[in-house]
Amino acid sequence: MPDQTTVNDKLSVVDRDGLPTRERNLAMLSLAIGVGMASLDTAIANTALPAIADQLHTTPADSVWIINVYQLAMVATLLPLAALGEVIGYRRVSIAGLVVFTLASLGCACSWSLTSLVIARLFQGVGASAIMGVNTAMLRAIFPAHLQGRGFGLNSLVVAVAFAVGPTTASLILSVWTWPWLFAINVPLGIFAFFLGQKVLPITARATHKIDGLTAFFNVGAFSMLILLLGDAAHLVDQKTLLVELVVTGFFFALLLRRQSGHQAPMLPVDLFRRPMFFLSVVTSICTFATQSLAFVSLPFYFETVLGRSPVETGFLMTPWAVLVAMMAPVAGRLSDQYSPGILGGIGLAILSGGMLSLLGISAHPTVIDICWRMALCGIGFGFFQAPNLKAIMGSAPLTRAGSASGVVATSRLMGQTSGAALVAFCFSFFADKATHYALGMGACFAATASLASFSRLFVGKHAAEK
Repeated sequence: MPDQTTVNDKLSVVDRDGLPTRERNLAMLSLAIGVGMASLDTAIANTALPAIADQLHTTPADSVWIINVYQLAMVATLLPLAALGEVIGYRRVSIAGLVVFTLASLGCACSWSLTSLVIARLFQGVGASAIMGVNTAMLRAIFPAHLQGRGFGLNSLVVAVAFAVGPTTASLILSVWTWPWLFAINVPLGIFAFFLGQKVLPITARATHKIDGLTAFFNVGAFSMLILLLGDAAHLVDQKTLLVELVVTGFFFALLLRRQSGHQAPMLPVDLFRRPMFFLSVVTSICTFATQSLAFVSLPFYFETVLGRSPVETGFLMTPWAVLVAMMAPVAGRLSDQYSPGILGGIGLAILSGGMLSLLGISAHPTVIDICWRMALCGIGFGFFQAPNLKAIMGSAPLTRAGSASGVVATSRLMGQTSGAALVAFCFSFFADKATHYALGMGACFAATASLASFSRLFVGKHAAEK
């Protein structure tokens, strides 16, 4: 019988605390490519939507499904795929996600109609969900405990850079080639990340429980209906439709909670939400990403329709936020290895709230500098929050529940972004010319709430320490 220590040279989290330096860097590269592609495709598709609609001879309203189906597929499948990672291993789910995402990207590039593109984007969203759903759990396995804040900071940097360069990348590609190349560029990157991941991604310990297909179905139904309800409510759909959607949403959530009741590792992780540190960190995340979405969706309308800026100028004015997030993310990650996430997140989110208020109080005829320093202030605050909050969420969950915690990380981000976008639509429906001001005011309130939730984690930590 062969020696069990030589059967598999890859990491098992049971045996080691993180990977050696060289393997850690290569594993981080594989994850970064996957996460970067999944994040980049959201920004790229948003920017290129008019060009795609024109070339496919479809209406702008119908073309929005190219965006919506991707986000819907991600939100609906994040928790089931994260739970699956606990059972069969995060490495398998991550690599399978890369395969699905890469093949779906090829399908997008080869699409000949809106229907074929929407179907390909649906599968692309599922692949992205698998990548993002277990990403944070993989980071926890790759980095040793004393360096996990640095790992989360690098991950935040990748996401921030992907969103920052997305519009520019789309514009450059469309200036030389047609829209299918927006998706075709994922194919060589996905193939490289797949083969690299096969070699360097660690094998983690697996849970003993099984995945219940009916629970997964209820989860998909619950979150799909919730996203549909938020979107329709924001666009002031008739009350009867909203009531039906609300009842169906509640019905699916009730079925989900009942089905998973008593399960040792529930798919919707109510066991983790009973932990104060975990719960407060998730609240912090949802509120903060809602703030970001309120700003990112509403400000372009303000810059172009009120200030008369061109789309290119608008992209430039939005850049300081993303650039400062990218600069602050690794700094905050390193600091989170030494200081409490409650303090770091609380300070950062207070800065973000102040930045949103400064945008709210901007003059009627602002200069570029007037706008950019305010956007930079928001970026500093937002960048200071991400890595410490990731560490707080993952650190407050048992190692055996890292998959579910990772799924909640991605779900909370998407729920915050979706809620923020829905609130912007609501503001435009009710307040017209003042919509951006109301959206920024809501964003400042969300950021302040998130700051209070973050600071309150100090008392949770102190109480836990006293116990």
